[in-house]
Amino acid sequence: MAEGVKYQEVNIELGDKMSQFFTNASELTYANLPDGLLDMTGVAFGSPPQIDGDYLSGVTYGLQLDGIGTKPEISERLNEHSGAAFDLFAMVIDDAAASGAEVLAVGNLLDVRELNDNDELIINGMHQLAGGMVRAAKDARVAVIGGEIAELGKRVGGYGIFNYNWGGVAFVATRKDRKLTGKELKAGHSLIGLAEPGFRSNGISDVRNAMEEHYGSDWQNQVELSLGQISLGKLMQTPSTIYAKLTRILQGGVLQVEPAAEITGVAHITGGGQPSKLGRMLLRAPGLGITIDSPIQPPAAVLHVQRLRGFDDRKAYGKWHMGPGMVIATPEPAKVLAEAARHGLIAQTIGQVTDEPGIRIKNRGAVQDAEWLTF
Repeated sequence: MAEGVKYQEVNIELGDKMSQFFTNASELTYANLPDGLLDMTGVAFGSPPQIDGDYLSGVTYGLQLDGIGTKPEISERLNEHSGAAFDLFAMVIDDAAASGAEVLAVGNLLDVRELNDNDELIINGMHQLAGGMVRAAKDARVAVIGGEIAELGKRVGGYGIFNYNWGGVAFVATRKDRKLTGKELKAGHSLIGLAEPGFRSNGISDVRNAMEEHYGSDWQNQVELSLGQISLGKLMQTPSTIYAKLTRILQGGVLQVEPAAEITGVAHITGGGQPSKLGRMLLRAPGLGITIDSPIQPPAAVLHVQRLRGFDDRKAYGKWHMGPGMVIATPEPAKVLAEAARHGLIAQTIGQVTDEPGIRIKNRGAVQDAEWLTF
């Protein structure tokens, strides 16, 4: 070891205690799946339950991986972490819907800087993460069947004393006759946008940079009256909406016999925004395009950050969702809208699939440098 270099000692005992605590929390999520789907053989010996493959005949399987990005720094500034699992699960789970798949179970890897049983912020933070994980799993109707906590010292940084990164891997199941390939899209199909009230868990580095540059190091506690009375930290922390509870019903899922509506395409609007994710939906639909002529208004906080960063509208649309966190293509828009309302989601018809290639969006950006944006 080089002279003067000191390494933090890993707290093995507390790590084991926290691992057991998260395991106990995970067990509360098993009830989110139907009886018989989880094989509990061997669980008593410390291994997690497994999905019973015989229970899901005629179904293909896969994995979906993603992470929470840099959004935890906002939670670290507020010492409030109960919404972090909603960001993680939204990123891991909602991506699967784009292919017509359903996530049944999630594993996760939580990397923390330090575990210290003498620090109340750290212990409370871990408890909040675990409690949020149980609530997010119930909202998404998935089980958490595996996890790992790693104490990595200075390899994990952030704000304050409790710092973490969080990633997840999802067990994905797809009925072969309900897979979305892009070939199902037809000109004239309606596009339903599902509103996202805040930032999803992407493009957050720009959010943090804008806040600190304009409001200073204590930005999370300040109030911008043009955005209301809530603190900037709370506004920027708004947890991501999990849409899987809707797409499972619409697409029929792997355990449901009849879909609630015919779905021909799904775009989960994250990194790259609508141009990237709608473009991905069109990849296997040659000759078709998308026109969004009745867009969802972007959240005021998103437009505010766009102004602070000095982004033109085209760049903003390539950075954030700018209104919808998910877009669904369907020939049965009334059924989709009814189901969205039943699940407490704000939705509207925003446009249609066309026989003109390309993506055209009526501009709702902060700058208004063009009436329409074409991608």
